[in-house]
Amino acid sequence: MFNRLKSAGVAAALLAATVPALTSASTAVAVPASDPKPTIVLVHGAFADSSGWSKIAPELRDQGYPVVAFSNPLRSVQYDSAYLRSFLDTIPGPIVLVGHSYGGAVITNAATGDPDVRALVYVAAFALDEGETVQDASVLGGGHPTIGDHLVIRPFPGAGEGNADAYIDPAAFRSLFAADLPRREAAFLAASQRPAALATFATPSDEPAWKTIPSWYVVAKQDKTIPTAAERVMAERAGATTVEVNSSHVPMLSKPGKVLKVIAAAAR
Repeated sequence: MFNRLKSAGVAAALLAATVPALTSASTAVAVPASDPKPTIVLVHGAFADSSGWSKIAPELRDQGYPVVAFSNPLRSVQYDSAYLRSFLDTIPGPIVLVGHSYGGAVITNAATGDPDVRALVYVAAFALDEGETVQDASVLGGGHPTIGDHLVIRPFPGAGEGNADAYIDPAAFRSLFAADLPRREAAFLAASQRPAALATFATPSDEPAWKTIPSWYVVAKQDKTIPTAAERVMAERAGATTVEVNSSHVPMLSKPGKVLKVIAAAAR
């Protein structure tokens, strides 16, 4: 009896000594560190502000992504890109840049040479080539933009000769910018639009980031702000993974689910 108890005690002692060691070893091997999710930086374009991402940002946050809706100065391609570039320097870890409309021109320049930017997403946006302006890109593929016929021009201090702020005439805003949104929602966007300096349309772009960074593009098939033909040309030459959506110029507001899927694919 004593010998059996003694043997059982020795076995129990050996087991007690062995199990923690095995547990510790298996824990060290079986639980690798996971990669952090990228911060998704949303960049609005002309005639808009960060509230244009109101149907996108909360969903991305619910999926566990850090999200920032960047306030685009709308002064010129060079100024706005430099501003965004300095902002990105304050964000640790990987980044996915999402640009709408003119915001595409800004991310195209700001991300060049930034190793933290892992993907670019263009939402009905300008993916400019080197030396190209927004005006140049608007007529790619034989597009015929009409937005220039519906601008309200207002001065601003320090604008310089030939420069001023441009707004879309509220009477034409819904048909040009947001035809598939409810009238009440489109009317508020028209009333709250942020102006873009004329310099944003005429400033040449620098070396594009899409030449070295994987890109995605959402083409808006009913766009009356950037001709759909121009969007298709920009998406193709950027080698972007392209999704076409039957929407106006603001698919992130009228078809947010489709835009979310594209952003999530880029973030993965």
